[in-house]
Amino acid sequence: MTTTIRRISTRGIRVPLHRAWGPDVRDLSLVEVVVEDSAGDRGHGFSWTPSIGAAAVQAHLDHDVTAFAIGRDADAESLWTPLWTHLHEGGGGGITTISMAGLDLALWDLAARRAGAGITDHLGRRHETAEVYGSGVNLHYPLPELVAQAERWVASGFDAVKVKVGSPDVADDIERLAAVREVIGPDRRLMIDANQRWSLEQAERAIDALARFDLTWIEEPLRADDLAAHIALRERIEVPIALGENLHTRYRFAEFMDAGVVDVVQPNIVRVGGITPFLAIAAAAAERGIELAPHLLLELSAQLALVLPGDHLVEAVEDAAFDELGALAAPSPVAVDGNTVRTTGQTGLGIRFIDDRAHAAASVHPTEES
Repeated sequence: MTTTIRRISTRGIRVPLHRAWGPDVRDLSLVEVVVEDSAGDRGHGFSWTPSIGAAAVQAHLDHDVTAFAIGRDADAESLWTPLWTHLHEGGGGGITTISMAGLDLALWDLAARRAGAGITDHLGRRHETAEVYGSGVNLHYPLPELVAQAERWVASGFDAVKVKVGSPDVADDIERLAAVREVIGPDRRLMIDANQRWSLEQAERAIDALARFDLTWIEEPLRADDLAAHIALRERIEVPIALGENLHTRYRFAEFMDAGVVDVVQPNIVRVGGITPFLAIAAAAAERGIELAPHLLLELSAQLALVLPGDHLVEAVEDAAFDELGALAAPSPVAVDGNTVRTTGQTGLGIRFIDDRAHAAASVHPTEES
């Protein structure tokens, strides 16, 4: 049944973190998007920033995205490229694609709910479970707290873990990784994430010093948009490079993959614009034989990992899942058991946020006839 988009509403949501990700990151910012089609059916999606730009994302959705989408087919795949082309004048990625993700996710949720299926089965399930790895925003943790976190990861059954690096003195990173490696033992995989903190020269020196810990990958060693520096770094190090959480379009992913500078691509489903472009990026990575590990957003990333051919690591950041933060109005669409994650049988995306209007800024855009 072909329907058109009749109404789009948005709601700003702030979700307090159990433990701050840093001095200025004490909560996550979301923009809930609800789309209603001409048959009266609704789909629920969201955009996520998590700390910068939520107000701009909501404004973009309320104005430019909505103005273009109202009255058009309520089909995520057919809408995405025309909408992106229309919005491109304001920028091809960033606020543009993050805003688009809210509507794209809502339309996919609507389609899956109409079919009476979860998004994994609606798209075409290939796997029952995927492997998850332990992760944390932990560069600011004192060493004893980092060790305690590593101990929790081991107790949970994770076979792979990721630690933040990029301390002002690389000797501190060496001390921290040595302590984590001692806790997890020699057989578990250890990844590190510099979050774009290093220059080319700093990255080369730091990675040379840290490679002794048998690293599975170094994530975001350089500014994410500096392709030339990545090309130079690739020639200087042997540790696999992971990146992608701060690339926003399939064109940028193709540039980095075709330059041979990335071993693991990590698209964030919201930052790239939703499920529609994420699947295109995943297909491009598969064609090139490059590993893909979706970034953050466990409830969403795990469901899509089960659709993709091959095996894909899913990131489980401690105390960052929406369910752990108490943000969901219904049971989570995924469940983690040891080092695996599975779906729980929810229809659609299965991601509905609690209705706390005291902390929300809502706006509604009615039908074109109103």
